[in-house]
Amino acid sequence: MFEAIYIDQCGDGHSSVELTELNELALPDGEVSVAVEYSTLNYKDALAITGKGQVVRAFPMIPGIDLAGIVTKSRDVRFAIGDRVFVNGWGMGERFWGGLAQCARGKGDWFLPLPRNLSSCDAMGLGTAGYTAMLCVQTLEAHGVTPDKGEVLVTGASGGVGSIALNILANRGYRVVASTGHSDNSNYLLGLGASEVIDRKEHSQPGRPLGKERWAGAVDVVGSQTLANVCASTKYGGVVTACGLTQGMDLPLTVAPFILRGVSLIGIDSVYCPIEKRRAAWAALEHEWDVALRHLVTRCIPLSEVIDQASAMINGKVKGRLVVDVNA
Repeated sequence: MFEAIYIDQCGDGHSSVELTELNELALPDGEVSVAVEYSTLNYKDALAITGKGQVVRAFPMIPGIDLAGIVTKSRDVRFAIGDRVFVNGWGMGERFWGGLAQCARGKGDWFLPLPRNLSSCDAMGLGTAGYTAMLCVQTLEAHGVTPDKGEVLVTGASGGVGSIALNILANRGYRVVASTGHSDNSNYLLGLGASEVIDRKEHSQPGRPLGKERWAGAVDVVGSQTLANVCASTKYGGVVTACGLTQGMDLPLTVAPFILRGVSLIGIDSVYCPIEKRRAAWAALEHEWDVALRHLVTRCIPLSEVIDQASAMINGKVKGRLVVDVNA
């Protein structure tokens, strides 16, 4: 038997969620079984748990797009019993049972060996958020956004992706401007390396098709009107990476930034990202992420607090990363 966050459909079309005990025999088929040590609570998980977004594609469901733990059974020659492994994405928590549980099972292709210099807790402190942040940074660099080109904006900077992207960029020598709706987080963001902290209202309201050129690049986790305004104020030849939708899925912008300034808007997918790009991102994270910052960016909670914290996250009351000790 094992404990898990369990989402099921109700007769009225809504869903129910509870912390419950399940039999290991209920786990879906897969080549690799894992005793989960740590998981995370991401915005997508919070949407699934609260029912605020159409994240779950099959019921019943165990949410959790991240997990790290120890292999207990394996039909995949790449993994042996006792190996420490982790997973990010691949439809976990959406189409397949995820990591907010004490046991998990999945396809061998989903798993990666735990980086040598990271513990299971460290890896989940980064999780999909950290790996997505690194994909954004690597994409900016691959498209010519270097520190000498000018300021880089990070929206939703108080969240998981934003916090880690901000720190990575600052450590690589960029002047980073952090956008947040929580002025009380200013010291936190400056401590991560922000050169300036601005109010998200500067970008969240309807603006002009073209604004004053300011950003050489941007990491946007907000979407909607914010992303439109960020594109409109990006410099000639600048690059904007989009990886989130906390403001909304819509995008009310014009073609002006793209045909008059040559701005590039690049989507960042972390769910089905090819394994080679995953390995490259995690290799960089392993060597660049300062584990000493874990106390600043991450907070560890037990499985019993996940449902309450999911509501807090949707309401914008969570800073940084929430790591879940599923055995606490």
